[in-house]
Amino acid sequence: MNRYFIKLAYNGAAYHGWQIQDNARTVQQELNEKFSLMLNAEINLTGCGRTDTGVHAREFYAHFDVEQPLELPGELAFRMNAFLPGDIVVYDVFEVPPDFHARFDARSRTYKYYISRQKDPFMAGQSYYYHAPLEVEKMKEACAFLFQYIDFTSFSKLHTQTKTNNCNIVEAYWEETDNMLVFTIRADRFLRNMVRAIVGTLLEVGKGKLEVNDVKRIIEAKDRSQAGFSVPAEGLFLEHIDYDFPG
Repeated sequence: MNRYFIKLAYNGAAYHGWQIQDNARTVQQELNEKFSLMLNAEINLTGCGRTDTGVHAREFYAHFDVEQPLELPGELAFRMNAFLPGDIVVYDVFEVPPDFHARFDARSRTYKYYISRQKDPFMAGQSYYYHAPLEVEKMKEACAFLFQYIDFTSFSKLHTQTKTNNCNIVEAYWEETDNMLVFTIRADRFLRNMVRAIVGTLLEVGKGKLEVNDVKRIIEAKDRSQAGFSVPAEGLFLEHIDYDFPG
């Protein structure tokens, strides 16, 4: 069996996330169908993770297996882009060892959340518009608590099938650029809805509705109802996946 990785990106506005679902349009389904037609074989992609409804990915990886090796896998990306809808792009298709896995061999994942501080029609659907005053320095200070814990049950969607809510966060910070406020977070794994719940909670600190030390209390509570609201999906981007690619 021959295994190939796909490097891609997508605008998630029109999709119910990555993962195939009944009676819903998803990125995985769209790619499975198009690759199956192109290669004249049943292709089932395995993604590097899941993104929720409306979330975007500037960088995403998936793998698939085929019995016969592809002659020019790099050219397949070019042909697929003529076949795929405009909100999905394939950057590359390349061979990897048969046991190299898009999900399990990812070393870390980086997300960014974009908050537009000024109304901008060109950022609509790509950021969360919030113009009221924020104490950004307190939001930055509260990020420090994210490095002190590994159990993030308080920021997880309820009733998931995840075996553990442990995540190792290695980066979390806010940046202000022009009229944008951007939150970056990198970890070995993420729970469903985790980033949006963290951002919503930090925004409550910025609004003065929570104190900085309340973030510590919320994490230790391991109770989703203690945390802040989940910010809208359109501001969230999966930015980068880190691998140690063989060779």
